[in-house]
Amino acid sequence: MEFKEGSGWKCCYDPETGRYTAQLGAGVNCSLYEITKEIYDHVDDPEVEWPARLISDGRRLFMSVNDRCGPPYTIVFDSDYEKLCPWNDAAVSGRTWDDDFTDAVVEVMASEKNNREQRRAKRAEREAKAEQSKKTKSRKKD
Repeated sequence: MEFKEGSGWKCCYDPETGRYTAQLGAGVNCSLYEITKEIYDHVDDPEVEWPARLISDGRRLFMSVNDRCGPPYTIVFDSDYEKLCPWNDAAVSGRTWDDDFTDAVVEVMASEKNNREQRRAKRAEREAKAEQSKKTKSRKKD
């Protein structure tokens, strides 16, 4: 894995998967992103004043917040975040939002539009499993 680091951010290129990922913050106050090659290539350019803004254009995978402005919480935008970003040092803090609430937030927040396709596919998967489970239970009753 190849890394680039700066103040409050870290980016990674994994040549085995061809995937680019990034972390803003650390521990209980951080977000993980899947980023593009273009973002990775330019994040450490001297003319980039705010690398965090560039990184946040990626698809957010995970967010953990413990900023003392309220109770700590965690949002898992992509349940595969640990596989996609195995090098991260993010920590789950407080209550983790449930899938239905996360789906609703992704649908209405413009900042999360990069997650809509993935969340919709995962929701369809969950609904199909629930439907299959219902059918299986119904058959067992008969």
